[in-house]
Amino acid sequence: MLDRKVFAGARLRALRAQHRLTQAELAARLEISTSYVNQLESNQRPLTATVMFALASSFNLDLSSMMTDASDRLVAALREALADPAFGEGVPNLQEIKTVATNAPDMAHAVLRLYESYRRSNERLASVDAVLTRDAQSGMQTAYEEVRDFFHFADNYIDPLDHAAEALALTIGPFDPNRLQRLIAYCQTGHGMEAALIIPDRPDMIREFDRATRRLTVNARLEPSSQFFQIAAQLAGMEQADLSAKLLDAANFKTTEARAICQIGLNNYFAGALQMPYGPFLNAAGACGYDIEELAHLFGASLEQVAHRLSTMQRPNARGVPFFFARVDAGGTITKRHSATALQFARFGGACPLWNVHRAFEGRGEIIRQLAETPDGHRYLSLAWSSEKRSGGYHGTTRRYAYALGCEISHASRLVYAQDLDLGRAAFDPIGISCRICERRSCTQRSVPPLASSISVNADRRAVVPYDID
Repeated sequence: MLDRKVFAGARLRALRAQHRLTQAELAARLEISTSYVNQLESNQRPLTATVMFALASSFNLDLSSMMTDASDRLVAALREALADPAFGEGVPNLQEIKTVATNAPDMAHAVLRLYESYRRSNERLASVDAVLTRDAQSGMQTAYEEVRDFFHFADNYIDPLDHAAEALALTIGPFDPNRLQRLIAYCQTGHGMEAALIIPDRPDMIREFDRATRRLTVNARLEPSSQFFQIAAQLAGMEQADLSAKLLDAANFKTTEARAICQIGLNNYFAGALQMPYGPFLNAAGACGYDIEELAHLFGASLEQVAHRLSTMQRPNARGVPFFFARVDAGGTITKRHSATALQFARFGGACPLWNVHRAFEGRGEIIRQLAETPDGHRYLSLAWSSEKRSGGYHGTTRRYAYALGCEISHASRLVYAQDLDLGRAAFDPIGISCRICERRSCTQRSVPPLASSISVNADRRAVVPYDID
């Protein structure tokens, strides 16, 4: 069962604190000695199969959650930050970083916050605008970054909201063309909210709610899938207000702006979970081989909504394939990101140009596949496609996005997209996370040297990359 050593000291301490147990009380439940519990919590000893089964039995835990290395994303973030020359030449090695992430996750998060503060301060000091405005929060993490980390380190899965949405989905009824109208009727009868589809004066308006009249207007130009989502998001703000408040209080955001942004994120999470309730969606995904076009048809959703939902399927005891998901705009900026895999997106720079998501703009909606390998040896099946979102008529604006959805190659056989691939013999494209931390020395697409390495420049020799990485 255990093909590698599993150290879970931080998770064990958190579990014990959650149930308000002493080490002796936990030891009694697991039928082991108190000193053994102490060694497990300090990561002096790994979990054995016997202890894992005892934990699962005593606390109704999902064994896979104990075996999953939940510190992967924290290790990736620390490794990227510590590559900055600001930390000097003695950068900790990978094993040391893993030790900190596993044994002292709170300290690891504090280092990340400190680095983001340092980095933002430097950027603002270099900006004339920052010098003139003298923003009092110049060294703080932005509200959007704070909310991004809230969802990122929650594994993009909010259990109580997900269950609440799944329960309401039963009330709304089956997945047929009339589901949108039943949602509108529920809003009226359950909350006195009148939802109307109109063509607004402003083509960029998506939805607007008048609290005095309790009238919600939604842009009739939107696709039905977006209309359902927007109505559900507004409904979440009313029906799940108490639950959202508890989640926001527990998050303890530093600013009111971050709390407000997260409230929108929680409303959107509920809307996606109502549109694609966990149990039916997971069953359908498995049955159709995670065919995103088929899932979009079955649940009346867009490909983006389906892909985003697939990246949240991390419910204990009912996990789906762990995916990464990203949305990239035409300028190459990642505007949505999440990964339940070992692949972690760059926090401080752009994405690797060798990644197929950048080619998706040329595919005009076609789903393209890529077998890719990162410098750490992990291999992935990555899917990418693009779409256009228009606002208004001929003179309206068009927003173009590319999307990426992928999983580790060990799960690829469950996907319809890999059925014709010989994964054992296939060639894998070398990709990275970000040039600033990528270790590859022979990449002709490199834009900047890796921060942790020095370079050599020879005026008598010129290659595509005009320097050698030492």
